[in-house]
Amino acid sequence: MELFSLPSLFLISTLLVFYISKYVLNKRNQRNCFMLHYECYKGQDERKLDTEACAKVVQRNKNLGLEEYRFLLRTMVRSGIGEETYGPRNVLEGREASPSLLDAHSEMDEIMFDTLDKLFHKTKGLVSPSDIDILIVNVSLFAPSPSLTSRVINRYKMREDIKSYNLSGLGCSASVISIDIVQRIFETRENSFALVVSTETMGPHWYCGKDRSMMLSNCLFRAGGSSVLLTNAPRFKNQALMKLVTVVRAHVGSDDEAYSCCMQMEDKDGHPGFLLTKYLKKAAARALTLNLKVLLPRVLPLKELIRYAIVRAFKRRTTAKGESTSSGLGLDLKTGLQHFCIHPGGRAIIEGVGKSLGLTEFDIEPARMALHRFGNTSSGGLWYVLGYMEAKKRLKKGDKILMMSMGAGFESNNCVWKVLKNLDDNNVWDDSIDQYPEMSKIPNLFLEKYGWINDDTMSFVRV
Repeated sequence: MELFSLPSLFLISTLLVFYISKYVLNKRNQRNCFMLHYECYKGQDERKLDTEACAKVVQRNKNLGLEEYRFLLRTMVRSGIGEETYGPRNVLEGREASPSLLDAHSEMDEIMFDTLDKLFHKTKGLVSPSDIDILIVNVSLFAPSPSLTSRVINRYKMREDIKSYNLSGLGCSASVISIDIVQRIFETRENSFALVVSTETMGPHWYCGKDRSMMLSNCLFRAGGSSVLLTNAPRFKNQALMKLVTVVRAHVGSDDEAYSCCMQMEDKDGHPGFLLTKYLKKAAARALTLNLKVLLPRVLPLKELIRYAIVRAFKRRTTAKGESTSSGLGLDLKTGLQHFCIHPGGRAIIEGVGKSLGLTEFDIEPARMALHRFGNTSSGGLWYVLGYMEAKKRLKKGDKILMMSMGAGFESNNCVWKVLKNLDDNNVWDDSIDQYPEMSKIPNLFLEKYGWINDDTMSFVRV
């Protein structure tokens, strides 16, 4: 006696295949992470921290001696930062020595809500604030109560069941960490939308002392930030700008030098600020190397990996004991990656990463120009670099972009995006993109205006 007839077996088999296929497809969809849109902050003209404004801020600091003035001048001249960056309102108004909680909130509100308003306007009809399932806000140096995520939720009247995460203390690489968190949550939630807001509060943390390692942050960091809209819903693939390929995170905080090379603290006179030590470059190189050892095999073609292994093995056999076996990374990254989004943390960092990875001037140009136009905007910096590439119409369908970020801890967090369509949308670079890269070659205006220092008055004097 047969337990099942042939038609019954066929029906059961069909249903089994259908549900297995649906399960596999759902799992695959949950691994998706599409970028629908991103927005960067651009301040008003009265917020620009140009040469004249910088000189006034420096002259107000009565704690500085002649040598500190000279150090600041050399740093500003060599920083790679131009005349168009944006500063905190309380600093421009001369209140950097006595910031208030209102100053911090105002700075955050201006950046967060400006980028989110523009993002929701551009995606109107596609997604609304009530559709957001996941919200992540990362600001390293400001963690108020209620949280900044609560501030966003209240402003846009988001749903009661939204999953919100407020991240602090993660430094310039917090944006990529946030992307990684979103991707992991997407694996357990179907058809979801996520917002990542990345910025930093500068005004309340402006350093007013004379420690050189802590004065550097004033020369490099500027007001800025970004908001990014992500989804794993497969129906939005055709509207998406990019798809996340992989994320890799490396943390070398177990090493004392690496842990302490980038730290918020007070100097010996009690002035709070952000310390950047000489070990920063070494820590960054180590963290980036560890990161790329995991990331590159995921994105480079097998042929290039085999070529690299053969060449490296040959060099080891032919190189005398004690000599270096390589003068760089050795891999041709262009075989699997077309664009390199380097965190615009400073000229030395950009040029150092470019040299170690064998990149050309064309490859590091976006990071150099983002530093010149907007400065180091902390965790939002990568998106200004991406915006430059888009404004220059470099991003074509099928291209892959390596985003490289480094931050306090010390850590290196990198990710790779695949471009899903040719990108040339209007963005934060619209009013200045035609002037770059030529603008960055203009003689340094700070050096032209303040070329030497009056030893008697300890004030800047025009040449």
